Amino acid sequence: MTTLAGTATLTRFGFRRERFALVLWALAGAFVYYSQAVGVDIAYPTQPELDAVAASMEGNAAMIAMAGPPRALDTIGGQVAFQASAFGMIVAGLMSMFVIGRHTRANEETGRDELIRSSVVGRHAPFAAAAIIATVANVLYGAVVALSLISYGLAAAGSIALGIGATCAGLVFAAVALLAAQITENTRTVYGITGAAIGAAYVLRAVGDVGSGALSWLSPLGWGQAMRPYDGEIWWPALLSLAVAVAVGLAALRVLDHRDVGAGVFPPRPGPARAPQGLLGEFGLAWRLQRGTLVGWSVGLFLGGVAFGTIGNDVGDLLGDVDIGELLGQESASMVDAFYAMAAAMLAMIGSAYTISSALRPRAEEAAGHLEPLLSTALTRIRWIAGHAVITLAGSALVLALAGLGMGLMYGIIADDMAQVPRMLGATLVYLPAAWVLGGLTRSCSASCRGSPPPPGSAWPSASSS
Repeated sequence: MTTLAGTATLTRFGFRRERFALVLWALAGAFVYYSQAVGVDIAYPTQPELDAVAASMEGNAAMIAMAGPPRALDTIGGQVAFQASAFGMIVAGLMSMFVIGRHTRANEETGRDELIRSSVVGRHAPFAAAAIIATVANVLYGAVVALSLISYGLAAAGSIALGIGATCAGLVFAAVALLAAQITENTRTVYGITGAAIGAAYVLRAVGDVGSGALSWLSPLGWGQAMRPYDGEIWWPALLSLAVAVAVGLAALRVLDHRDVGAGVFPPRPGPARAPQGLLGEFGLAWRLQRGTLVGWSVGLFLGGVAFGTIGNDVGDLLGDVDIGELLGQESASMVDAFYAMAAAMLAMIGSAYTISSALRPRAEEAAGHLEPLLSTALTRIRWIAGHAVITLAGSALVLALAGLGMGLMYGIIADDMAQVPRMLGATLVYLPAAWVLGGLTRSCSASCRGSPPPPGSAWPSASSS
């Protein structure tokens, strides 16, 4: 039996599992780019308006750090590349991270990989199947992005460059996820390592674009933007991305050959002989399980608020004649106030994703079999779920508060008006009840969709029916 035996079967099964998710990822990525084209076209219908906003953006270091190098901003294509390419590549990276984690480390962690390997499956087959699925997913993602922009009427060369840049960035982060899956024994750690790599790539690109540009060449996001879509396209940076993806992927394969199935290169650190006092209660345990996620979301939303706050009083120049107040139903609102009302709503929507993920954590613990040992003690099910509920409710408040704090602090510093801090805090916290409602609905749905084993004497459903 070769080391790749069974790869085709595993690949087909993987595509069956991901058939809906991959389409949704591709459509979401296309929406990131396509919506920018539509928005720019509506906001700046004349060339003089587009020239004015281009001049404003080219001198705004905060905008450059947030989006990328300002090239061809006096064209719709250049605006799309400037405003959407970094975020579109991040979406591709997140897609790759989840696809690889789901088909590698998650299978090993749950024991499914042992069942798979009990058949005629080679040592490298699951690895190869995951890599193929991620590659096809990123090619599909890039193709949908390019075709959507071409259909809108933008230049084909620039649209294809944007699609290739997103595909190549996704492949690099897929290779990083493959390597992380060999190093650690935990799926969440795989996501943490890959997410940290995506964050580091974004920071390197931001610092490099504001500075001399040298650091941008250390970032996969910078390589995609270096292809200069709609500005005299350069194609060779795509080869750099592919070379790095192949090199990291080969390193991951090499590590796979030197570890046991189910194990990682670095085993988890053994805990203390006795648990600290804080872990003896349901609230302490829930906090321990969710603290990493909460810290990550808190830092991310705070930095997101800071990014919006840096725009400050340049809002009028950036938006041209667009009446955001009218769009929001606040006709008497000033341009700046209306913009920050919309920014607060956007941050709140992003923050609600934390609420949903936190509300799903109890279900994940239950599905993994971690709940039964706890309930065999004096802990009741109500107390157990109450601990997680408190973390979800309090964490949501913290995430939204930090988003408003970051936006208020930065805008207050720029506008020399620190009274903006409580205003921005209130603007994001006003959405807290809505986030809590989403958390409650999520928990209700996860509790009602837990499934049950088949009745005695019946057969378990086959893989083809799942």
